[in-house]
Amino acid sequence: MEHITVEPGKCGGRPCIRGLRIRLKDILEKLADGAKPEEILTDFPDLEADDIKAALLYAAGGTDHVVLKAA
Repeated sequence: MEHITVEPGKCGGRPCIRGLRIRLKDILEKLADGAKPEEILTDFPDLEADDIKAALLYAAGGTDHVVLKAA
């Protein structure tokens, strides 16, 4: 994903938006708290609408794994 970057030394190596010091976690937490994308774009003027979509897709990809249960 071109919108999500991970760089050693930037934000502790955590996923960020396009190399900016805006952590993916910050965007996801704002959405979880009920912020509308338009509000987030106002709070972070360097963001684009596609950055928010990419954050959601990246997070969704992290949940796409098999869950094994002990028998």
